[in-house]
Parts: sequence; C-alpha cells; structure tokens
Amino acid sequence: MFNRILIANRGEIACRVIHTARALGIRTVAVYSDADRNALHVQLADQAVHIGESAATLSYLDQDKILKAAQETSSEAIHPGYGFLSENAAFARACDAAGIAFIGPSASAIESMGSKSRAKSIMGKAGVPLIPGYHGDDQSDEILRREADAMGYPVLLKATAGGGGKGMRAVHSSGEFTEALTAARRESSASFGDDRMLIEKLIQRPRHVEVQVFCDGHSNGVYLAERDCSIQRRHQKVIEEAPAPGLSEDLRRAMGEAAVDAARAIDYLGAGTVEFLLDASGQFFFMEMNTRLQVEHPVTEMITGQDLVEWQLRVAAGDPLPLSQSDIRIDGHAMEARIYAEDTEQGFLPSTGVINYLRLPPEGPSLRIDTGVIEGSEISPYYDPMIAKLIVHGDTREEARRRLTSALSAFRVAGPASNIAFLYNIASLPAFAHCDLDTHFIERHNEDLFRAPPAQKNRDLAAAALSLLSLRQKANQSPGNDRFSPWADSRGWRMNTPHSQRFDVLCHGEEYLVELVDRGEYLELLLDDETATIRGNLQDDVLMLELDGHRYRGSFAREDGEYTVFWDDGAFHFAEKQLTVLDSSAAAAGDSDFGAPMHGTVVALLVEPGTDVSAGDPVVVIEAMKMEQTLRAPSPGKVKGFRFNPGDLVDRGASLVDFEAESAQ
Repeated sequence: MFNRILIANRGEIACRVIHTARALGIRTVAVYSDADRNALHVQLADQAVHIGESAATLSYLDQDKILKAAQETSSEAIHPGYGFLSENAAFARACDAAGIAFIGPSASAIESMGSKSRAKSIMGKAGVPLIPGYHGDDQSDEILRREADAMGYPVLLKATAGGGGKGMRAVHSSGEFTEALTAARRESSASFGDDRMLIEKLIQRPRHVEVQVFCDGHSNGVYLAERDCSIQRRHQKVIEEAPAPGLSEDLRRAMGEAAVDAARAIDYLGAGTVEFLLDASGQFFFMEMNTRLQVEHPVTEMITGQDLVEWQLRVAAGDPLPLSQSDIRIDGHAMEARIYAEDTEQGFLPSTGVINYLRLPPEGPSLRIDTGVIEGSEISPYYDPMIAKLIVHGDTREEARRRLTSALSAFRVAGPASNIAFLYNIASLPAFAHCDLDTHFIERHNEDLFRAPPAQKNRDLAAAALSLLSLRQKANQSPGNDRFSPWADSRGWRMNTPHSQRFDVLCHGEEYLVELVDRGEYLELLLDDETATIRGNLQDDVLMLELDGHRYRGSFAREDGEYTVFWDDGAFHFAEKQLTVLDSSAAAAGDSDFGAPMHGTVVALLVEPGTDVSAGDPVVVIEAMKMEQTLRAPSPGKVKGFRFNPGDLVDRGASLVDFEAESAQ
C-alpha cells in the first residue's frame, strides 16, 4: 500500500479521499490555488502545496505543477478525483513516465472511451447493446442528414468529444436538421475544439441507468449494482439512487454483465461507470463510459457496505479486488441529492459568496454528508458551486425517500442561494414517490418543482418582528450602553400607554409596517387590521415563536442587514428598512448624499450626472428582498454623480449619490 498520495483535486471529493486515506494510514498531500488557500481540503490534508492562481487552467489543470508537487513531497501516487484531470489520458501517461502511480485506468483505456464514436465502435465489437445510429468518419452535412433521414426522426445529435450535454441537440423532423446541426457543431467546437458529430435514434422517455464496475490487475472484474440517474437538469444529474427501482433480477444481471464486458474490452483497471439508456420495454443501450469515480458513488457504497475509494487505492497498489461477484450483496435503498449554491429562480445561475450560516442534519448509519465546506467557507466563481452531497439509506425506497425529504428540510445554509427547496420539491413529488422516472422528469413537472412553499404571512412577519426586537434588546444590553437610560429602552417606552415598537419589514416581496405592543405576559402583533398574540425569544440562532397558541421552532441567520428564518417547511428572508435622515447642516454645506436604506443591488440610475432635480424627483433605484426601492431627492439640488453602477451590491447606509442641495436664499 502507498505511504503518501497527492490528491489532484479540491472541495468535496478531495475531502472524501482524505478521509479514506487517513483510515488506511496513508498520508495525504493537498494542492490548492489562490482561491482555495483556506479551503477545507487544505486544512484536512497532512500537507498542502500551492499550485497557482485561482483559474483552474493556472492551477488544478496545470499538469506540470501537479507532478512537480507530487515529486517534491515524495508522493507515490496521485488520486485525480473527478473532473479536472481525472479523464485526461496525457496526464495519466505523464504520471507513468514520472514513476508515480495514477489511481485510475491506463491512458489507453481513457483514450478509448474519450471519443464517443470510438467508444461505440469498441462496444459494438464487444457485444454491448448500442442505440441505432451513425458514428462514421464522413462528417459532411449531406451524409449526416441522409443518415438521420434513413433512421427516422426523432434523432439525437451528439458531439463525439462531448460531455455534460454540450453539443447535443434533439431533432424531431427533417426540416429542423440543418439549424440543429449548425448549433450543435458551434457549441461542440467552442467547448471541445472539435465539431465532429454522431447521430443516434432518440429514445422516448428513457431512464438513465448506470452500472458501477471495478477491475483489478489480476483479470478480475465485478459490477456493484446500478444507479438510476434519470432526474437531470440540462443533462446534469440532480438526484441519484441505488439500486434502480423496478428492475427485475434478470435485467439487473444482464446490465451488470454487459458493463463488465465493456470494461474488459478496454483492459480496464480501477473504478468505472458504464452508462445506459433504458427504454420502457426494458431494452438497454450503451451510452458512454466514465473512466473515473462518479460524483454519485456514495449511493453504491451505502447499499453494498463497501468503500470504493479504498478499493481504488488497493487496486492501484496492485492488490486484487476485495470481493468476487458472488460476495457482493445489496442492502436496502439509497438516494443522493446534490446541494449546490445556485439561484433556481434565475435559471440555476451559480451563486457565490461566503457561507455565513451552515447547519447540517446529524449524520448516522442512515444519513451521510460529503462536503468540502464549513461555515465561513467561500463559494468562489472559479469552480463548481457544490455545497454538499446529502446521502440517505433506508430498508425500502420509500423509507429512503422520506429520510431524504426530512434531511433536506433540516439542511440549512445562508449566504449564497441554494437549490435545497428545489430538491425538496422533487423528493416530495408524488410522481417521484411512484417511480415515474425518465430523463425529462424535471421538464414534465416544471410547474410543481418550481413552486414556492405557501407563505404564512402572519407567522413569518411575527417571526421577523420578534427577531428584530430581540436584536435591539441585545444591542442595548451590550457593554458601554446605559441600560438605565430611557433612550435605550428597547420596549418602546411611552407615557401612559403600553410600550410598543414598530418595524418596517421587507418580506415576501412586499413592505409591511408591523407593530409589537408589550402587554406584559405576551406581545400583541398589530398588522394591517389584524391582531395576534405572540410569545417567544431568539437565543443564539434558535428562534422560538408562539403565535395564537401555535408553537414554531426555527433557525435564524443574519448577513449584512438581511436575515433568514428556516422552518421545517421552508425558509423565508427579510430585512428591516431603515429611514435615511439627512443632516440639514450638511445639506447646506453641499455634502449631503443618499444612504441606501437596506443592503441591496443598484438597479437603475434615473438621471444623468449634473442634472438639476426638484424635491421628490426619483434619482436611483435599488433592489433588495425582490423589492425595488426608489430613492428621491430630499430637496431641490443637483445630482453631481453616482458612486455605484447598476448591478453593484451596496451595504445599508452606503452613500449612493453625490448630491448638492440648492442653497437657501
């Protein structure tokens, strides 16, 4: 076994490899870029080496720097994880030339599966079922159209060097072909530097089922069941499960044996995944082979009780496979949800920033969390925005599904936006519960999956007001404040009337004026024409609320003047709008400016610099909590300039406008 390995990756998978290596007594070396200087994988490793700037091309994809780091640290092997250099044949070959073991297959095996057309040719000769299609060398538009017309529509255009859905187009008629081919070629060329295409018959409502295979250097090969990865968004997997539901034992065995045949056809070594499309009749067709460990490998580990990273390390060190095919057992059902920092309401755009609040459901035999972040970690714009993988196990699929929904409701993160609510909607959808699965599941259920949880306005506003009141009380009790001063009385002291406090709250896309009246044993909530009785408190990050006799427990997070409350049935965000008070003496001196009433984004500048304005004229618009706020001129004067541009983030109280008030006559 190796004494020291270098992990040529980052984030969750680097941490995952470190945990297994440590359990085996193997020392680990991490590599890191500028952006990852304080990353979790760097903290966990026994040793870490800086390899360059934040951009992946200047760090994690720089083969020379990684090999140099391995040599300088006397690392005997390199684990590539997934992504980056994991399926790079040139890197595998360079490791071999440097006398460093590459924990993965040979360069020739990687090359065999790197081209979709070559892979299909090899698989066809090995007897692995293929989707009818054209994989030829003649790439003229005329030949491609003729082949598509001959096999009949719909067909699927795919880049031969592709992956991740890039360079892929469905074509439903001959009239669509030319436009689709041009677009697919353009995208393939931009993504892979190669515009060659293959054509396949498009399978209607297919399932994506993949088989985990393992081969050693002693002529042994096994499959460790299969995974259903049909829940996809733009060909990217979202939720995976194992075993695939609804497969007969005969079909499971046939797919597994075909997958092992595929691996043996290229003299495979280590962990690999053979991906199939499964149609409604139970026929399966080879799609591609990933010559690395998959993101979703934990679901296989959960149902087999095996550590696949340990298997990788042992096989790479020359050991035989730990188990034969007859020794592998399937126990129960497992599901994995990929939790990403992405804004589901903005087309799943990556969301960057510091994770300022992170609370995870407790791990145990039935719940596992693989992550590369902790509270305070930053999701940078340079890499995949994964926060964590949430993996659950149950004796049955339904038990696993229920554990998944429960764990998602308890997984709480604030800072960057996340896809947790979207994942919860998938797992709780009846169609998912009833195994009505195919690769277009998300598109078919789009309306249900993007629904927001029903807003409970009174509950949420009561929670917001109670939280803000608690924060005021704590601020007034801080050292240096005179707690006996009537001006510091957070109860809202009034002569001959009950104490009360008012809050201007931005919540659920609207602005509300909420008042809390101190009635002694309880607080009275005044909202519009409604009243309610509330009790409760905020202790650290735990919010306890009783509203008209109904009790709720939530988690509370704060960031730059904005707040999030997490309930079991979802989360809501709110902010307190602050009034900007202009100093008349400063205005007279010509130094007055506009202060942002809340943390937000500049949306629009409504006048040109140098414009004379009257009192009340709109000048600048900012957006926060999905609400736009227009800041107006407080008096006649001149807008000399702006300190921010549209799209800029601003803190509450930030000066937005250089404004010169008109001199009093």
